[in-house]
Amino acid sequence: MSHLSILTFKYNLAKLRFKPSRPAGRLLSARDRQQSDLMMYKPDEEEMAKVFDKIAGEPGRISRSDLQALLQRFEKADAAGEARRMVCAADSNKDGYMDLEEFMEVHRNGVQLGDIRRAFFVFDRDRDGRITAEEVMDVLRRLGDSCSLEDCRKMVKEIDRNHDGFVDMDDFMAMMTRPRKRM
Repeated sequence: MSHLSILTFKYNLAKLRFKPSRPAGRLLSARDRQQSDLMMYKPDEEEMAKVFDKIAGEPGRISRSDLQALLQRFEKADAAGEARRMVCAADSNKDGYMDLEEFMEVHRNGVQLGDIRRAFFVFDRDRDGRITAEEVMDVLRRLGDSCSLEDCRKMVKEIDRNHDGFVDMDDFMAMMTRPRKRM
């Protein structure tokens, strides 16, 4: 038997011994997938423009102080240095600000899985792996939005696929990576 035939035989034998760890036909969850922080997800451009407008202190541009204020609201260590680095990295026309085009260019190739995970933990303040309506309300207030607890519960309910009353990492990943409905 040739070397290649032995390898083929071992491969086929291994396939026969393999028993799937999940029922056939069940969709893969984040726990089933091999995760890599290098996986990229394409952001929705309309949503990104809304994020830009939310951050920008002046219409059409984000300053270092805008980013610093945002980072400080989320208790980021060295908010001033981080804001400076963010603007420097994105400011291709070197005017000291980040305009919408520069902001979009940063995200043009997609968002890494690790960034989505970090965004999850911005909401999951108590680090229990679940986002509550109260945590959503807290983050929205930090962003300057006022939203009732009832409205936040509706948001959580809309995202919560397993109907446990919380947004877990699987729910969050599905929300962040699904195509948006156009109205």
